[in-house]
Amino acid sequence: MIIFFGLISCSKSQKKEKIIIETDNISTTATLIHKNGNTVKTRFSAPKNYEWIEEKPNSFGEFLVNFPLKKYGAQILRFDGNPIATQSLHEAIYDIDTGEKDLQQCADSVIRLYAEYLWKQDRKDEIAFHFTNGDLVKWTDYRDGYRAFVMGNSVDYRKTVSYEDSYQNFRNYLDLIYNYAGTISLTAETKAVNSTKNLKTGDVLITPGSPGHVVFIAGSCENKNGEKLFLLSEGFTPAQSIHLLKNPFEENISPWYRLDVNSEKINTARFSFSPVHFMSLD
Repeated sequence: MIIFFGLISCSKSQKKEKIIIETDNISTTATLIHKNGNTVKTRFSAPKNYEWIEEKPNSFGEFLVNFPLKKYGAQILRFDGNPIATQSLHEAIYDIDTGEKDLQQCADSVIRLYAEYLWKQDRKDEIAFHFTNGDLVKWTDYRDGYRAFVMGNSVDYRKTVSYEDSYQNFRNYLDLIYNYAGTISLTAETKAVNSTKNLKTGDVLITPGSPGHVVFIAGSCENKNGEKLFLLSEGFTPAQSIHLLKNPFEENISPWYRLDVNSEKINTARFSFSPVHFMSLD
């Protein structure tokens, strides 16, 4: 097949170190990292005066905050097993493989996690993603033996193999999606979030295009005034470990970020988003 879209962008007893930093009208707790914590929620505490937002049971948000992490200090590795050059901008590595090809990049990492969520929820019939040309490719069709044959910007589907519902076949399906999907297709199949108060874990901040990029909200916390902070995670180009980002711009609350859907520009540790598009997968 010819890649024709070309739009891939990209423990209970734990010691806590607490540092209070005085800023304008606010006293904030510096990053609380529980180095033995093995999930997103157990690795990171909310800053002072904030509390983790409880996610809805069986939601994508619950799946993400309970996602297992690799040992603290793990490096970001490329798909070929080699570390990337910059290892100073992340605080956690997700315990999930990247694959052995340069496929699972930024949008693909969101696709991977959402597909894995649906798979583990036994909602396999809902697994479906668009190619950049608009074609919807369902896991159920791929499972049933239909394969995509690409000619220019057209795609023909033919049944060429027998039914297979294995996890490995599911991963093969995802590799197909990674080849022909990207930030543009992901933007097209998500819904805009137009209010900051509606931002939640699992939503994405995305710039569609080539190059484009996307990060996803990996956790949310809130204070008594209803003000929220968010954790951000991403995949990147070339295909590499999914990782949770530091916030180098507000180190007193890092890795948490302040986000506003009405911002003209949002800087994250490795990418600057302008214009700003927040989207929801559900």
